[in-house]
Amino acid sequence: MILDRIVRSKIDEVEGLRGKKRSLAAALAGPGVTVIAEVKKASPSKGLIRDDFDPLALARSYVAGGAGALSVLTDGPFFQGSREIFGQVRAAVDLPLLRKDFLIDPLQVYESLFLGADAVLLIVAVLGETIGAMVDLVASLGMESLVEVHDERELHLALETRSPLIGVNNRDLRDFTVDLALTGRLVAERDRLGDSRPVVAESGIFDRRDVERLEACGAAAVLVGEALVRSDDPAALIASLRGRR
Repeated sequence: MILDRIVRSKIDEVEGLRGKKRSLAAALAGPGVTVIAEVKKASPSKGLIRDDFDPLALARSYVAGGAGALSVLTDGPFFQGSREIFGQVRAAVDLPLLRKDFLIDPLQVYESLFLGADAVLLIVAVLGETIGAMVDLVASLGMESLVEVHDERELHLALETRSPLIGVNNRDLRDFTVDLALTGRLVAERDRLGDSRPVVAESGIFDRRDVERLEACGAAAVLVGEALVRSDDPAALIASLRGRR
């Protein structure tokens, strides 16, 4: 029957729309701390980070240095990112790609799928009690969530979701101060609650000593942006962060 054939064809088309997905969670499962390298031109706390910003050159150097995954800012007004930059990086690298933005509406999740994202950042401070529904939507589309928290209350909300990954932002967005010890405190709270989901430490990471400190307190990965974008040799810096020479 022709209708059955049409429906089968459309099922194949829909699978094609989802595209090939690379697991960010799987990238964090190996030995040692995984480096998630960020493509970021600017930030509210630092302003313009690099004048000669070249996202493709950065992305390729990140791969060469051994990054386990990449994060790309798509927010324009505050981080000078764009969907176009994300698309360029997506076309150039085959590592898991995290879309980093301030997602407030399900439409942005669908948009992330069509941009080619493997994972998206969801921020508890932004989404509040709706975080669980957004995590479920992301998963239904074949992507993964990195749920970002900054205190114990937010961590408890995050752990009530089905997100495979928890991110700890060491930067307080109210005054931009950084406290690397926050990751350790929230990992300890995660352990107390009997959870074992991998934790990604975000913000304030500049050298191997920072990575060793975060690894010692239980972080599975570090998300590094500013230090890499400013570096004259991002590949070498990633290798150093990973403990390689």
